[in-house]
Amino acid sequence: MSKPPASSTPPRPRARLHAPVDLTGAAARLEGGQAHYLRNVLRLPAGSVVALFNARDGEYAAEVADYGKHSVDFRLVARRRAPMREPDLWLVFAPIKRAHLDFVAEKATELGVSALWPVLTRHTNVERVNEDRLRATATEAAEQSERLSVPDVKPCVTLAQALANWPKDRNIVLCDEGGGGNAIAAVLAKEDLTKPWAILTGPEGGFSAEELDMLRKRADVRPVGLGPRVLRADTAAIAALAVFQSIAPDADKKPRFAPT
Repeated sequence: MSKPPASSTPPRPRARLHAPVDLTGAAARLEGGQAHYLRNVLRLPAGSVVALFNARDGEYAAEVADYGKHSVDFRLVARRRAPMREPDLWLVFAPIKRAHLDFVAEKATELGVSALWPVLTRHTNVERVNEDRLRATATEAAEQSERLSVPDVKPCVTLAQALANWPKDRNIVLCDEGGGGNAIAAVLAKEDLTKPWAILTGPEGGFSAEELDMLRKRADVRPVGLGPRVLRADTAAIAALAVFQSIAPDADKKPRFAPT
């Protein structure tokens, strides 16, 4: 198949969807919920233009060609954006109640995290994480926030399991409600933020004393404080991400990125 032509002025799309399929040919097909959304929710007729994207291929203007029983076929019209390298920043967090968990997944995606990793701590009050729901929330947020990738959702494990298999080249920003760290901006200003990083936040009841002691002893952990106010778990996660991303180099300046 021939590739769709590049265009500096692609048609204005009526919807934007993550497409985990090959977008480098002349056509593409989406199935299941996405086809249902276009046909039965938005009620887009054939000929309508939408934007399809993924981290590998970039973003394309695509024309609805035909609907199947559970699928929709597209004709790829023009590339709107080329693939780009994106930040390699994980959010590792203790699960919280569902509504707040959805908020964290949505806002963390908007703030550019490359992975969402729920971990169970001693004071975690949530016994089960719906990873499919977390993934769906992150996908919708990516579609709305104009990013090209969707964060990877890692299987929920205990904090001890996560740390036992922790990548050697990835440092951890520990949101330390126990007062064991300096202000986050001051700590990050001294670090090389072009390397892989993770932000770690605790549960609604906070980390246990034993967990904090173990974390503070690790060479790859940077304990930080988020100010004098008591923050909810979801607020702490988003505040830490916002500060980190405001200090870290932009994607087009230095290579702080995951492979695409």
